[in-house]
Amino acid sequence: MKLVVQVKLLPTPVQAAALEATLRACNEAATWASGVAFEKDVKKNFALREHTYGEIKARWRLGAQAAQHVIKKTCDAYATLTANLKAGNLGTPGSKRYRRATGKPIAFRPKGAQPYDDRMLSWQIAERRVSVWTVSGRLKDVTFTASPEQLATLALYRKGESDLMCRDGMWFLHSTCEVPETTPNTDPVDFLGIDLGIVNIATTSDGEIMAGRKINRVRHRERGLRRKLQKKNTPSAKRRLKKRRRKEARRARDINHKIAKHVVAEAERTGRGIALEDLTGIRERVRLRKPQRATHSSWSFAQLGSFIAYKARRAGVPVVYVDPAYTSRTCAECGHIDRANRVSQAWFACRNCGFVDHADRNSSRNIRARAWELWRRGAQSTAPAPPPEHMRRGGAGRKRSITASDARCASPSL
Repeated sequence: MKLVVQVKLLPTPVQAAALEATLRACNEAATWASGVAFEKDVKKNFALREHTYGEIKARWRLGAQAAQHVIKKTCDAYATLTANLKAGNLGTPGSKRYRRATGKPIAFRPKGAQPYDDRMLSWQIAERRVSVWTVSGRLKDVTFTASPEQLATLALYRKGESDLMCRDGMWFLHSTCEVPETTPNTDPVDFLGIDLGIVNIATTSDGEIMAGRKINRVRHRERGLRRKLQKKNTPSAKRRLKKRRRKEARRARDINHKIAKHVVAEAERTGRGIALEDLTGIRERVRLRKPQRATHSSWSFAQLGSFIAYKARRAGVPVVYVDPAYTSRTCAECGHIDRANRVSQAWFACRNCGFVDHADRNSSRNIRARAWELWRRGAQSTAPAPPPEHMRRGGAGRKRSITASDARCASPSL
């Protein structure tokens, strides 16, 4: 399976200036090529190359490989746009959002990521150095830092392109690795049910609550700060809002990585599979009161599910998705379904047999039982494969990346 290892570059000021100039030139060229592709309606790689290759090399002084990657990046962006349009992610045809997406050429950010192949980038992993092509010449001694796990993955499995990225003034390389999958476990002894919720992000059928009320207090404080900055609405407040949004996204991603790693490690250790709820379209189906909407939409459960799925595929742990209907109202002991069984957010008390348990743990036990029943009937692991290459590069999906969160051990309770 394809994974992406993220390493942090440590360039000198002169090297950083050369890298920045390279990204700006490549993205300016890609924006120009996008305009040509839009005007001539030519969005295939080789066809677009006939109209843009020579001009890109002459005007922006890019090498042959860089020019080809600029054109390919432009075509990949249009392929991602087409996929999003077909999936309905940009509204229905004729809607304002749909017209805005299709009515003008795609523009690239000045510091957008640029792909590099082995002719433009060479690694000296043992010395933690890379040699990078730039518009100012080849930079042969750019140092980088990475965890021992990341270095081992790079040394053993690196294959394909790497993306040069600049984020918040820091430089990164995202390198593609072909990591072999573990032989799937086709005979699990049981399943580990995972209940996803608003108050407790994840609760297992073993009774573990991960990312519960402690993280919710942090989220509540951040929401209050965000509300104050939005109300102020000054240029400095908008800059702080943008900075906080990135910080909150990083924290949520880190927590999701830790939860996913712990869940997969526990299932692998005990020889079990993983049972998840199929929450596709849950935002459209569930109606909430206004005070609950921000909390309901402020956590990326889809991201958590995708992290669990790809880590499970790498470890050979089967994953089964079940219907979430009535899992919170069904008694895990006798199977009685009643809305009154859910006494409160935290507690479940069966009106039929008197069974009392934590509500999320009861739900996760129901999820585990449904997955086990599906498996006994012949269901197979439904952990999805990584998305296609052009989907990983664009907005419809991202490459799976091994970051610092993966390298650290996941604590069972956050």
